[in-house]
Amino acid sequence: MSKKHIEECIRENLESYFKDLRGVEPTAMYEMILRVTEKPLLEVVMKHAEGNQSRAAEWLGINRNTLRRKLLEHKLIK
Repeated sequence: MSKKHIEECIRENLESYFKDLRGVEPTAMYEMILRVTEKPLLEVVMKHAEGNQSRAAEWLGINRNTLRRKLLEHKLIK
C-alpha cells in the first residue's frame, strides 16, 4: 500500500464523516483524528516490530520514551 493509497483512504473516510454529520458543524476534528488514528497505528507497528519498542519507535520516527508514553496512554502496555 502506497502513501497515496493511505491518503485516499483517509480522504474517503473524512468525506463520509462529513456526510454523516448531515450539515452539523464538527468540532475539535484535529484532536479527534489524532485520537482515532494513533491507537491502530501503534497497534499495527508494534505487531510488526514484534513488540520491540526501540524498533517501533525508529520506524515511527519518534523517541522510544514517547512511544512508551503513548502505548501507556492507549492502554496497549501496562
